[in-house]
Amino acid sequence: MTNEREFWADVDAHVLRYGTAFVPEIIERAEGGFVYTESGRRILDFTSGQMSSILGHAHPDIVATVQREIAHLDHLYSGMLSRPVVDLSRRLAESLPTPLEKTLLLTTGAEANEAAIRLAKLVTGGYEVVSFARSWHGMTQGAVGATYSSGRRGYGPVAPGNIAIPTPYAYRPDIVDAEGRLDWRRQLDLAFELVDAQSTGAPAACIVEPILSSGGIIELPLGYLAALKRKCVERGMLLILDEAQTGLGRTGTLYAFERDGVVPDILTLSKTLGAGLPLAAVITSAEIEQAAADRGFLFFTTHVSDPLVAAVGNTVLDVIERDGLTARAALLGAQLREGLLEIQRRHPVVGDVRGRGLLQGLELAPDDGTQADALGAAVTRRAFELGLHMNIVQLPGIGGTFRLAPPLTSSPEEIALGVELIDRALTDVLAGRGA
Repeated sequence: MTNEREFWADVDAHVLRYGTAFVPEIIERAEGGFVYTESGRRILDFTSGQMSSILGHAHPDIVATVQREIAHLDHLYSGMLSRPVVDLSRRLAESLPTPLEKTLLLTTGAEANEAAIRLAKLVTGGYEVVSFARSWHGMTQGAVGATYSSGRRGYGPVAPGNIAIPTPYAYRPDIVDAEGRLDWRRQLDLAFELVDAQSTGAPAACIVEPILSSGGIIELPLGYLAALKRKCVERGMLLILDEAQTGLGRTGTLYAFERDGVVPDILTLSKTLGAGLPLAAVITSAEIEQAAADRGFLFFTTHVSDPLVAAVGNTVLDVIERDGLTARAALLGAQLREGLLEIQRRHPVVGDVRGRGLLQGLELAPDDGTQADALGAAVTRRAFELGLHMNIVQLPGIGGTFRLAPPLTSSPEEIALGVELIDRALTDVLAGRGA
């Protein structure tokens, strides 16, 4: 094993950088709600890895499943089916409202959204895709075309037909009513007037998250999703809901869209479905699936319907149901929210607390002329020094927004510790700034 200096020299020499700066610690192992560094530090993981490990790290049921299945049935030719794949497809259908009953199992959220968009284009015959101006749906061609929160500059044109609409951001509203609150109905009407003005008459889909995560933990107002579905129906578009981060209990309901009583035409799952392993799903109706099959739908990839991760997905569903983790997320989410609201009461620099269940956001809004981005970065660094990893939104102008997504298996003590460390980090940074 190389020493630490040699490790970072190898990083500089051989690791291609792909986004934000790397965390300046060598991670040795992870267990439960914590990651552990080679230097012996224990870091509370308030992001569930990449917002994925809803059962925490190295959950014993997941470990047992992987150990068993890797020696039994790991990877197959993409045209072969196994019981774990069919069982997971059936169980997902049983967990969802009618008519969502047909499942395609893939690897990542980007791949699932790519397949969903491709499916919608084939079935509708259109090619135009509408998404939010703060959206993040992935880094593959179709998904990145519908992504506006970052990553567009310098890569040339995306596939034609992508159209952005304003995000209903209640804390910083662009269109307001007489009381100064977000008038999302008028905003949505105006948005689709612009969609119609740009359309060539070939609408295919609208893809959105029920809670925009990378966009700043922005929750769609109650009623918005139903109104959006009506806009889609009027134009012959399919509504795709991307529940990569909100699916499988994180928000206090098994699926976030349940709150709104709206059923999408296509649902995509990823991150939480594999609890940290590469598993994703596209789920739609039998009618849409049949229309796609009749037109020769093709999404034949190396790891479609892989049995190993499908077995993990079945275990994830088992643990969520057995341990009541959806209800637990609601309870722990209430504790987290109250802790964040107390931080807001103690620190006027905290402008907003928002989110649902164990997907919460805290936005800094300094009024002394400083940049929220710089303050947010400083607080994030200090929190890590204190033993807390949390994720900061990377969008310019809202870089002071923290994304908090602890595992559903967290203890009340771990939630309290995370809140305490956020408070201490804020206090230390603000004191250092002379505030």
